[in-house]
Order: sequence, then structure tokens, then C-alpha cells
Amino acid sequence: MIHPHPHAGGPLLRQARRLFLERGEIPPGLVDERLVRSWQRSQGAGLAPVGRNPDTPRLSDQHLRQALERHQEFVAHAQPVMEYLYAQVQASHSMVILADNRGLLVHALGDPDFLGKAERVALAPGASWHEQHRGTNAIGTALAEGAAVEIHGAEHFLERNGFLTCAAAPILSPEGQLLGALDISGDHRSHHPHTQGLVRTAAQMIENRLLLSRHRRGTLLHLHPRAEGIGTVAEGVVALSEDGWIIGANRAALHLLGLQAADLGATPLSRVLDSRIEDLLDWGRRHQQQALLLNTRKGERLFAQIHAGRPAISTPRPAIHTAPASARTADDALGRLDTGDLRLKAALDKARKVAGKPIPLLLHGESGVGKELLAQAIHHCGPRRKAPFVAVNCAALPENLIEAELFGYSPGAFTGARKEGSPGRLREAHGGTLFLDEIGDMPLALQSRLLRVLQEREVTPLGGGKPVAVDFSLICATHRPLRQEVEAGRFRADLYYRLNGLTLTLPALRERSDFAALVARLLREMAPQQQLALAPAVARAFADYAWPGNLRQLANALRTATALLDDGEEIIDWGHLPDDLAEELRAPAMTSAAAARGAETTADTTAAMPAPDNLRQLSHQAIQRAVALAQGNMSEAARRLGISRNTLYRKLKEVAG
Repeated sequence: MIHPHPHAGGPLLRQARRLFLERGEIPPGLVDERLVRSWQRSQGAGLAPVGRNPDTPRLSDQHLRQALERHQEFVAHAQPVMEYLYAQVQASHSMVILADNRGLLVHALGDPDFLGKAERVALAPGASWHEQHRGTNAIGTALAEGAAVEIHGAEHFLERNGFLTCAAAPILSPEGQLLGALDISGDHRSHHPHTQGLVRTAAQMIENRLLLSRHRRGTLLHLHPRAEGIGTVAEGVVALSEDGWIIGANRAALHLLGLQAADLGATPLSRVLDSRIEDLLDWGRRHQQQALLLNTRKGERLFAQIHAGRPAISTPRPAIHTAPASARTADDALGRLDTGDLRLKAALDKARKVAGKPIPLLLHGESGVGKELLAQAIHHCGPRRKAPFVAVNCAALPENLIEAELFGYSPGAFTGARKEGSPGRLREAHGGTLFLDEIGDMPLALQSRLLRVLQEREVTPLGGGKPVAVDFSLICATHRPLRQEVEAGRFRADLYYRLNGLTLTLPALRERSDFAALVARLLREMAPQQQLALAPAVARAFADYAWPGNLRQLANALRTATALLDDGEEIIDWGHLPDDLAEELRAPAMTSAAAARGAETTADTTAAMPAPDNLRQLSHQAIQRAVALAQGNMSEAARRLGISRNTLYRKLKEVAG
């Protein structure tokens, strides 16, 4: 926690600011090191303490509503806590603010007299208070440091914000992902020493509400060093899977058990407590609402209560131990993909409801997000699971062969054809599921033939022959916006509406909130006999990386790392990663994560705004930075940005033109 210097605004702080601005460095001990780091980040973002800085547009009301919808669960649990918090500071020339993990202010309550002053510096919903936009401030600095901070008066990097005193604390999801920050801001003349404690407690209350809500049907273990502490805001709460893995926890529980956020989803309870999940559940059934005394593996004593409901999340089992296809259920096949991300869970819930019903599905998402994995899971949990699952990548087949591949051909239908002919992939899928990946890349002429097959439920091979009846479930996937492709005339509207019985959208890996749990699941599947984990520094770098190749890239990296482990090794460190990925993750300057996320982070507050010039400018800046970091190597720059080299050249022409 950054405490305000007792002479904040006095000669020591003025001396520190002068030395920093003149020399770029400050003697140790003059001000808090984290404050110095924040000033350095602010200066590195091109901000000037005095004078005009680039304007950061605020979201319109419509786009602010869209942002609130994206953060619906977060805001819903934060609002009652904010109202409680505001009741404690009301009439003190202050306000309570909620920001998302990119510094966008999404909700605020405050005294009318102070709200007017705050408005003059855009301290209001719809504005970004990320450090790169507003310099050192409690919200942006708490997000950057991942810790509670208090920024008072002239500690703000921008002089125009010097009338503020602000205290903020980050808010984590039950899976340890950064959701945002809670802040109290007020007039610096009304600073109160207890403000920081209030904010920290309120942030913990929000985290607890989120944890209890998300895992209300599962098994929850409540912990505290004293029996009377159970049930208070200071208690530790752990969410457990059916087989005893820690899949969620609040900050107090992480501290009590000596865990990090990266350990969630990767740690069995038995590793930290000298107790088995079966014994705890048995105690809970026999002694409801009673506390029992547990010992940690480090010899510390904790009081605990266990509340067992119907498990909402089960630890995904290793692939080699899964049941045969005939025995799989919706929960087995689809539940294995659920590691806690809400957007993915919503898609899986919809998939459960339509599995086995005659509804064509359209899976949408970036390349590598796992569309085929979801298609296979839907197939395995439906009544056709004993029949074939036939996958066809429409983008991978040459245009002159895709028709024969899909529809089959009679003997001697064309030069080079097999003399016995071919039934075609559509007939091979009879009775099962046909998965057409990258359907948006199918040529228009073949779209007409596919539409006819779907309408008539029969296929005629090339070269003639009798039509053959076919019956299959249809799942298609694409990374393209098909509705826009229809409007542009590149995709048939009638086929689009035939395919789109229900669209399921899969989030990009960089957008998922369950990253740590996902990594843990993949490691368990790749090495079921070991308890593999990432080294803390690698885990942090993984979490910060943009993963342009999404799940496919992550799985390949983990597969390589697992193969490079020596016998007996269980911790994946830098030396186990592919060289190019390790170099990129460890780069001190902007890596591809920073390039992609820097554009995304800055643009996220402007992307929803009617300001296309800003978006182009941000995109151009990210491209220019990536090219500079790659020292002119276009292949390297394209890889950093997660785009093709041709796309990079096209973008560079836009920059130049």
C-alpha cells in the first residue's frame, strides 16, 4: 500500500517532483518507490505534468450502457457495497467510484458539490483513469500495481488533479483475475486517515459477494484463525471442486493458505491442508454450522466450516481417463470445457439445452479459440455420439477440390479421381455430426449446392448417379462476421439463415477470466500422473500475454514445456518454453501482449465511441511501436501484433498514406 507522505504537497514532495522532472530519478527514501514507478509510467506514456495532454474522449451514454452490460455481474455485486460505503463518507466532499480493469469508470456515487468539481477533470462514469491517460492516480495506480494505494494532492502526476485525495483497492475475481478497482476520491483538504481501510474492506466485501454467488451451488470452505471470525468479512473462503481442487478463493483465503492467484485451479486442497475433501464433507453433513479445527501443511491451525451444495464445477478429468463416447453425458463433455469464464459458461449452458435437437449451430470466434473442441463436445453429449463426427476445414481445401471432398464423386468423374469414386464427407457424416469449420471461406458456387443438400436432405455425387439421402446434425464455425459477409455479397443470405439456428460466441483467450484454471486443466490433461504448475514469474507473464493464437497457441506452448521437463520436475520455468515465446514474454519493452493490449486497452475506452480517427491513430501507433521493437523485421513485427505480414504491409500503407 502506498501511504501518503506526511509532507504530501510540502517541501519534500516538491523536491522529489523537481528532481524527477529534471533528472528522471529520485534519491531512495524520499518518496514511496511505487509512487516513483507510477511517475515513471506516466512520463513514459508521454504525459506532461503541466499543460495540455492528449484528450481521452469519454464514452457516450449508449456506449456506457454497453460497458455496464459487459460488467453486469461485477457491477451488480459492487453497487450495494458502494451504497454502504457512500453512507460512511457522505457529506465529506467526496465520491465512491467503481472502475473496470482498464480504468474505465463505470459507476459512481457522490456529494453533489464535489461531483461538479470532479466533472471538470473527467472524474465521472464513461471516462478512463488508466495511468496512461491520467497519470498517477489511485485508480490507475492500484490497477497497475495490483495493490491498494492512496494518492494525495501533489502526488498526482498531473498538476490539475492535485486538488484530489484518492484511495483505491483492486478487486479480484474468485479465480484471481483483476476485475477492476474501488475508489474513494475527495477534496484533498478533507483527507481522512481511515479512508484507505474503508476502501480495502469494501473491496473485500465485493470479492466475497462474487465468490459466494458464483459458487453458491458448490462446496465452500470458510476459514479463519479464530472460530468467531468465521462469517465475518475477514474470513477466508475457498471454493472446491467435487474432487477437492481449489477452483476459487478470496484474498483472505489465499493469504491464510500461502497461495497465489496463479495457484487457483492448479492446487488440490490436500496440498495445503492436512485433511481430505471426503472427511471434510462428512464432517459438514454430521455437524452443520459447527467449526472444526484444521492444520495446514505448514503446521498452522485454522478453524473451518464447510458448506456443501450441488457442485457447480468439477475439476476436468484428464483426456486419457474419459469415459467412452457411448457413456459420455452433457456434463462430462461440455463440463470439461468449463473452467469458470462466464461468457464461455453461457455458451456451454446454451449448448447443453440444444444438444441433440434439430437446430443447426454456428460457432463464432477468433482462430484457435476452441470452436472444434466445442463442436466435438456437443456431438459427444447428444444422441448421435455413437455415430461419426466428421470435420471439414473449408479454408484448408483447394477450391477445385472442395466440391469433390464434400459431395463425393462417381468413378471416373474427373481426371485424377479414384477409380472407385468417393462417398464424400457429407455422406460419411450420415447419422452423426458434420462440422464445417471456416464456413465463411466456402466459395459462393458451393454455398448453393450445400443449401440444396440442407433443404432436400440428399446429396448427388459429382459425375452423376442417384441422389443419396443424408441425415446429420450440422455445426458450422467461422471467425468472420457472417452477417457483414452477407451484406457485402460474399455469403448467401438464405444459407446464412439456414445455418444460424443458434450462434454461440467463444471469447478470445485474452478476454477470458479463467486463465489460471484453464492452464491447470491443460496441464492435468497433458500430464495426468504429475502435479505440474507454472513458476510464479511465468504464470504472471502468461496472464499478461495477449495470446494471438488463443487456446491453440497456449496448448502448444504447454505441450512443448511439458515435454522439456526433466524426470521429477513439476515446475515449468522459462527454460521449458519455446525460445521465441520465452523471449517475447520476457522482453522488458512492449511485447505482443502490450502491443495488442496497449491498442486494445487504450482503444477499449474509445472503441465504443463515435471516434474512428482515434481508433485509427491508436492502431497506427501500435503498429509503429511493434515495427520499431522488431528493428524493421516485418515478419517479427507481424508476429508480435498477431497479424499476417500482408496485413501488416497493408496497415503500413495506411499509416503512410
